[in-house]
Amino acid sequence: MGVRAVNILLVEDEPAVRTGTEQFLRQRGFTVVTATSGEEALEKFAGADVIILDIMLPGMSGIETLHQIRQTSDVPVLMLTALHDEPTQIASFDELADDYMSKPFSLVILEKRIKALLRRQQPAKTLWHHGLASVDFMAYQGFYNDSDAHLKPKEVQLLKLLVDNPNMVWSRQAIIDKLWRDDEVPFDRVIDVYIKNLRKKLHLDCIITVKGVGYRYEES
Repeated sequence: MGVRAVNILLVEDEPAVRTGTEQFLRQRGFTVVTATSGEEALEKFAGADVIILDIMLPGMSGIETLHQIRQTSDVPVLMLTALHDEPTQIASFDELADDYMSKPFSLVILEKRIKALLRRQQPAKTLWHHGLASVDFMAYQGFYNDSDAHLKPKEVQLLKLLVDNPNMVWSRQAIIDKLWRDDEVPFDRVIDVYIKNLRKKLHLDCIITVKGVGYRYEES
């Protein structure tokens, strides 16, 4: 079973908020598409796994945009707004928003909300255990000895790719070809960093380095 990046559509007309949020989410391993208006969002939301939607947009409001999206899709939508009044919150939930955050917001909390929405979308969990380590591939969460290992989405995807193909040796380039889009290809040494992080965070001895070639997962 293949894995892919989580696609997020960020709909925000304030340049500073949009840029800062986009950069943070990309650093956390998400694929991000941005839109600055409701009209643009309606053109781009197909294929999104989560939509972050500002209510105060030029032209079509976020609530109207959500209303349009809900005509054809049940994609998780998290509403952002500087408005703290109750009617606005009620209106957004009336249009079937999944979550709500008021500005200014914490980017770390935003990431946790996104993961929660993804987890809610996938009630059937795909759990993997190794020693004291466990990873919920659907929820993009990993634990060691019941403590959050703070895995990045790309680390989860990389581990899943290896686990789904036991004893198969993956070169760095093959991993990149599987997990990254053409327009966001990293240096191949990034793979070494992710492998190192997985071994450290989850105390893994099952990811084997094949010298001069790449990596493989060895089933216990």
